[in-house]
Amino acid sequence: MASVLKSLRALADPTRLRMVALLEGEELSVQELQEITRLAQSRISTHLGLLQKSGLVRSRREGKRAFYRLAGGLEPAAEELVRAAIAGAVELEEHAADRVNRRRILKRRRERAEVYFNQVAGRFDRVYGPGRSWQGFGHLLLRILPPLEVADLGSGEGLLADLLARRCRRVIAVDNSEKIVRFGAARARKNGIQNLEFRLGDLEDPPIAPQSVDLVILSQALHHAADPAAALAAAYRLLRRPGRILILDLLSHGFEQARESYGDTWLGFAESDLEQWLEQAGFRNIDISVVAREEEEPHFQTLLAEGEK
Repeated sequence: MASVLKSLRALADPTRLRMVALLEGEELSVQELQEITRLAQSRISTHLGLLQKSGLVRSRREGKRAFYRLAGGLEPAAEELVRAAIAGAVELEEHAADRVNRRRILKRRRERAEVYFNQVAGRFDRVYGPGRSWQGFGHLLLRILPPLEVADLGSGEGLLADLLARRCRRVIAVDNSEKIVRFGAARARKNGIQNLEFRLGDLEDPPIAPQSVDLVILSQALHHAADPAAALAAAYRLLRRPGRILILDLLSHGFEQARESYGDTWLGFAESDLEQWLEQAGFRNIDISVVAREEEEPHFQTLLAEGEK
């Protein structure tokens, strides 16, 4: 009876229901649970401690990291309570986003790509070497690009488009500001870049023919869209097969001043929202990860999302 009472007390909290549902059939670290739920690490650790104390959760260490899973071999009554908790978690508002984020985290764990990149990036800034710069790396990586046709949506004055046009077959830069479009087009002419074209238009209905480009880029542009889901659906229509979309944008944040200071419509995006919108548009092989974190307040974090048509 004591085991049942402990289980009831441990499961009488919505956050712990989320944890139990996320750990169903999987083993997750505190860091992964934090990225999935966007809860503070201390809060997650507290809830996991209570679940572990009740006997519903077990942990193991791997180096400096602890991984948590649902306990096996529970008494029938406790096992039944866990099953009820998992079923009840479906009714929580956060459940859909939790499942999407868990799937993304597990996929990334398998690929290990982000871990390797972070190790390389960390070493890059720690050791000085003459002539070693992100600008140089950028130009080096551009040389690897095949002769693509690219749509740069929400291009601004075209800094990225200008760089891409030096290697790509054709770049179409779209922005909704007549002044910026005129400026970008004039600069392209001045620099003799003939394969870069600026067009006036919106993200939700870019003035580009369907199935006419190989790559769509939205670099810090989607948070200006009135309807981000519609913008991603429009991007899908522009792409040939096989085509790709690349999105750089902000992770959800609470810096309200961004609306006035930068004209942002959206205060960043949750990974789960981006993934669902990309899926709804028709994209597959979707991958979303945080690729940069600012050290200065308000500590903006940058997401890189990609998908294939």
